[in-house]
Amino acid sequence: MRAAVYYEQEDVRVEDIEEPEGPAANEVRVAVEACGICGSDLHEYTAGPIFIPDEGEPNPVTGEELPIPMGHEFAGEVTEVGEGVSNISVGDHVAVNPIIYCDECQHCEAGNYHLCESGGFIGLSGGGGGLSEEVVVPEEKAITLPDSIPTEYGALVEPFSVGFHAVQTSDFSAGDSVAVYGTGPIGLTVIQVLQAAGAGTIYGVEPQDSRRHLASEVGADKTINPIETDAAEYITEQTDGGVDVAFEAAGIEQTVQDAIASTAPSGNITIVSIFEETVELNPNEFVMGERTLSGTLAYEGGPQSDEEFGAVIGMFESEDLDPEALISSRIKLENVVEDGFEALLSPEREAVKILVEL
Repeated sequence: MRAAVYYEQEDVRVEDIEEPEGPAANEVRVAVEACGICGSDLHEYTAGPIFIPDEGEPNPVTGEELPIPMGHEFAGEVTEVGEGVSNISVGDHVAVNPIIYCDECQHCEAGNYHLCESGGFIGLSGGGGGLSEEVVVPEEKAITLPDSIPTEYGALVEPFSVGFHAVQTSDFSAGDSVAVYGTGPIGLTVIQVLQAAGAGTIYGVEPQDSRRHLASEVGADKTINPIETDAAEYITEQTDGGVDVAFEAAGIEQTVQDAIASTAPSGNITIVSIFEETVELNPNEFVMGERTLSGTLAYEGGPQSDEEFGAVIGMFESEDLDPEALISSRIKLENVVEDGFEALLSPEREAVKILVEL
């Protein structure tokens, strides 16, 4: 079967690989219909391996190392089920929760499977990848989609679950004023979830025109181009001292510092992005203002794989969230490098979310 395989930085090859074995007991085979290209995939492409296990350092759970089939935002149709599968049938359309976990460490024992010491994600850590024609996954990872939701939207359940989890784990309460720094795919999901959850004024900070305009369309009340305007100063003036909650979704030092500076005393800053480099912080910003800084990773997995994924699917169905708004284009697997990775990394890019159709 055809798959996009990661070999090293800027070396992703679309090639023939063996079809996955199985399904074994409690597993299902999924014919992938759509897979999104994530910001994490771009980080791997330009600066990895990060989550991807390097040669000689296999992932403890999957036992796999480079080269690795990519893709962790995906959905498709179940074509075969293993013995013991009870809640999924052949013909069902599913979104796949890609969390991989050991089920033995202290985090797994506490139910925080997404924080597993040895874990990772399908499509980054082994276990197949959504940029493949077929994947075999445990039944618990396959979350059924209702007939009213196009299967390709199932590929956006994963990024929206990141935004949902970020809001859930922050100190946000309905009515709070919020700043979102970075309105790429994840920042846009955060904005949509905030709006659905009853946020007060939402400020979106983004230098790229197309993404800033899209932020306005999906829920940001005010948008700021930080190249033209000092975002932290503007937001602080507009809110008479700062927002209640800020989300950092750009992954650079300046946005972290601005998110802190634009948050009111006793406010919370939640970092959603993955960084390629360390950043400098001033602890006095937290001490003198009793602000809190927190991080958020992914979404719930393991036996709770359907909780946040299921909530997002329900919000798709009720139209509280709009996945179509994020889709910039649809491409074929054979063109994933040129029309996918390279297009998203281009300085002139306007794409937000590119879906790969299989």
